[in-house]
Amino acid sequence: MNEKENELENEEGAEGEQGPRVIYLDYAATTPVHPDVILEMIPYFTDNFANPYSLHSCGQQAKGAVEDARGKIGNIIGAASEEIIFTSGGTEADNLAIKGVAYANADRGNHIITTSVEHPAVREACKSLQSKGFEITFMPVDSYGMVDPQAVKKAITAKTILISVMFANNEVGTIQPIAEIGAIAREKGVYFHTDAVQCVGHIPINVEELGVSLLSMSAHKLYGPKGVGALYVKDCTKMLQLMNGGEQERNLRAGTENVPSIVGFGKAVDIAGEDLEAEAARLTVLRDALIKGIQEKVQHTRLNGHPTKRLPNSVNIGIDFVRGDSVALGLDVEGVAVSTGSACSSGNAGPSPVLLAMGLSKDDARSSVRLSLGRDTSQEVVNYVLELLPTVVARFRKMSPAYDKFLKEGGKGK
Repeated sequence: MNEKENELENEEGAEGEQGPRVIYLDYAATTPVHPDVILEMIPYFTDNFANPYSLHSCGQQAKGAVEDARGKIGNIIGAASEEIIFTSGGTEADNLAIKGVAYANADRGNHIITTSVEHPAVREACKSLQSKGFEITFMPVDSYGMVDPQAVKKAITAKTILISVMFANNEVGTIQPIAEIGAIAREKGVYFHTDAVQCVGHIPINVEELGVSLLSMSAHKLYGPKGVGALYVKDCTKMLQLMNGGEQERNLRAGTENVPSIVGFGKAVDIAGEDLEAEAARLTVLRDALIKGIQEKVQHTRLNGHPTKRLPNSVNIGIDFVRGDSVALGLDVEGVAVSTGSACSSGNAGPSPVLLAMGLSKDDARSSVRLSLGRDTSQEVVNYVLELLPTVVARFRKMSPAYDKFLKEGGKGK
């Protein structure tokens, strides 16, 4: 074991019967549940298990816990607690926002504006509405994955009822000009939704300053449990519920609330809010060191996404002459977990629609790898990955006909 591996053993925990701990660099896909979140949730599985809509004291105790979490989540985005609607996750929140507004406002218009780099939850929700007669405009983005607010403004028509632009891209990390688009939406009297699943608990957010009408979030992206999310719905937003049943969640989301997970969501938000700016600053330093190190140590690489207007924890690198999935698997064998993009699209063997929309060729899109950092990422972890990655890339390039041709032609053209 070399010196760097020894450092990692000290950092990540000693090797035991299960072997050394995996170095996890896929926090954009999901995060581990914080131990304090688990402790907060446990009583609501056992002692405080009542239905929050029951009138007895046990039910009211559960309801109080739900409302406490609602207040915490509203607070971290600058919203009133009554504007927070609990869902099963970010996907349901996106669908509720887009379809709920579309169906409720179809009497005054059928046009929705979104972008070509949205999460599948938004993209597929819009396509579903398109099949039902709604007109969808998928706005193009530049080479950084950013949409032009003025182009969005020009796309608005008399029939436009909703704009949906994600806050930050889950694959490349580019942060969109949400406040500028929000100002345009307000001026035009159009509802504005943003998918902020990758952002809540990681960067400062204030819904009033951003001018959004609806904002989606998910607990498992900020060290909370899976299976619970929320949608901010600005007061006076006209929308319909998608699931019929009871009158829970302002009559917008029927069904008994998932009390333990909602409590966990609230605790996770509480923890995230305590050191949000400090953690963002720490991760930004590590992110930039990782980007710089890869570009210095591995030739013929490029950063995908905006160089500065990006999430603190997000790195997406294109590595010429190899496939991103091969590199991800090669790193996995060495105990390093990374991805090639959205976990929600991992069953699709084709190149990333996000990277294609940014103007990358199919080959360049397939060559990209996403490394996303989190609470357990240290400088030692970054150093280790920077030692390991060149070796993994070199191994796969030796098997690449394209790289062999590139070398035979004198190493020109890249």
